Amino acid sequence: MKTEAHAPGLPVQDALVRFAGVQKTYDGQTLVVRSLDLEIRRGEFLSLLGPSGSGKTTTLMMLAGFESPTAGEILLDGRPITRTPPHKRNFGMVFQNYALFPHMTVADNVAYPLTVRRVARDAIAQKVAKALAMVQLGGKDARYPGQLSGGQQQRVALARALVFEPQLVLMDEPLGALDKQLREHMQIELKELHRQLGVTFVYVTHDQGEALTMSDRVAVFDDGEIQQLDRVERLYEAPANRFVAGFVGDSTTLQGQMGARQPPRCELVLAGGQRLAGVDVNGVATGAPVLASIRPERIEALAAAPADPANVLPASVDDLIYFGDHVRLRCVIPGQADATVKLPLGGVPPPKPGQPVWLRLPPEFLRVYA
Repeated sequence: MKTEAHAPGLPVQDALVRFAGVQKTYDGQTLVVRSLDLEIRRGEFLSLLGPSGSGKTTTLMMLAGFESPTAGEILLDGRPITRTPPHKRNFGMVFQNYALFPHMTVADNVAYPLTVRRVARDAIAQKVAKALAMVQLGGKDARYPGQLSGGQQQRVALARALVFEPQLVLMDEPLGALDKQLREHMQIELKELHRQLGVTFVYVTHDQGEALTMSDRVAVFDDGEIQQLDRVERLYEAPANRFVAGFVGDSTTLQGQMGARQPPRCELVLAGGQRLAGVDVNGVATGAPVLASIRPERIEALAAAPADPANVLPASVDDLIYFGDHVRLRCVIPGQADATVKLPLGGVPPPKPGQPVWLRLPPEFLRVYA
């Protein structure tokens, strides 16, 4: 597992939850989660990000207590909870389908966790009013779920998860059923709510934009393992391997061989003989096949061949796509996959399809992977 380079270990008081060597298999043969070691910090917003079948939801379900690990231990504040049933873990849970009771009012839905905990009636009314105000649903307490919009139902589910003041809130793709505009609005609201409450949030999603928008840290899963666990800005700017570089954000890629190495820098040799300087990520041997990746907004598109040809590739514009706040050029580089370049609007007019361009790839942003 790739973790933050600057934080090899956490102070004990910062780790609210710890997965220690956790494995999960459903058939006794295929490991859905492989030897997971993960520390969740007190008060952080941690997203578990990955494609379908990567192990992220199984990890959340084991933390919630709905699934049991095949091996390993899960600890809360240093105490094992692996065999503690879900209702005794005192975690709030928000599902993608909201899981509201349709025959109960909004107030009764939110009160449900307090009712089963036998909280006094007067205290329930106060806590429900506070929770509904927190998610901006004051005055909707007498309505039924069927009378609410999807976004309002999601807020009710969130209020229900927060009403009993859990130390941990678990969310399984809770915004997946909402339309794009509402989903983006709810992302901002969730992040602000987390900032106000200081409760630990663990959030499962396959949407990398969602994870980057809301999280303090993101754990990227693939094939049952965490490929990288890092702060969002490092995850985007410094992917630890080819999978993370391809899954998180857009990338332009180049194939070639590893040339001269002088870590942390190296030389990428393309099939046409061009040599580009880049960052040696995985320490690959000279002569080995490699793939280089660079974010499209880091590439400079020049209208004429520059005096300094270092890290510049000739190309031609194949297509131009308008995105509102920027345009994307799809450029043809001989012997390579098409390259995408993002250009902000408002500056020099972008080149037109069919025009030649020279692409400058700054060495500090060209990352070379095994």
